[in-house]
Amino acid sequence: MDWSRAKTILIFSFLLLNVVLAFQLWSSRSDLLELEANPSTAVEEVQRLLKSKNITVPVDLPKDVPRLKEIVARFDESIPPDRMNALKTPFRLNPLISGKGTVKDIMSRTGIPKADTYQFDPVMSGNGTYIFNQMYGNLPMFEVQLKLTEKNGQIVSYSQGLVEVQPESEQKEQKVISPYIALRSLIETYLPAGSVITSVQLGYHGQVFNSQQLYMIPYWRVSLGNGDLPYFVHAFTGAVDR
Repeated sequence: MDWSRAKTILIFSFLLLNVVLAFQLWSSRSDLLELEANPSTAVEEVQRLLKSKNITVPVDLPKDVPRLKEIVARFDESIPPDRMNALKTPFRLNPLISGKGTVKDIMSRTGIPKADTYQFDPVMSGNGTYIFNQMYGNLPMFEVQLKLTEKNGQIVSYSQGLVEVQPESEQKEQKVISPYIALRSLIETYLPAGSVITSVQLGYHGQVFNSQQLYMIPYWRVSLGNGDLPYFVHAFTGAVDR
């Protein structure tokens, strides 16, 4: 075998693959920019897709499309996220009925560190476990959770992830894509006909590095009524993650 020739062919193949991927990314980004420039077109296109696949969405889709940055957070090492802690004084909690102010007031009296900096997440809660996401500004960090465990109608224990967001970098803020544009690629490629979308929420989603640092990017979280895990749509590029 002519290894020199084979090596040349392999390098050429990789270069060609990179060109194809770059073109796909450019094409996808161009589509996003075109839709962002014509919001009414995006809405009409998504409504057409919804009707053609008999997919329902919440009536009150978010209207805000803020400018955001990627963030890096560091876990508080004194509070291991996987450690279960018993509460000295169990208490009753029904965040589905209580008002937001009431829940925050109750949480502030639990003795849980910075409990009032979390917001209830009904999408991920269930089966005797109440999930709260730590907030950064007015957006949830989906992977930073306070989990309350219920037994016999009372909250008896909890586990908690607590982070501190690191000082902002020099990167520029970017305007996030609208929820309609986020839904477009999801509906076209991923969702089967008849799906029911129950929630579309903007927040931070990411991965843990070195067990302590969490690198998070703005994502739209799209939740379904069938109980499956939610989809995450990159709020800058429209790429779908799960």
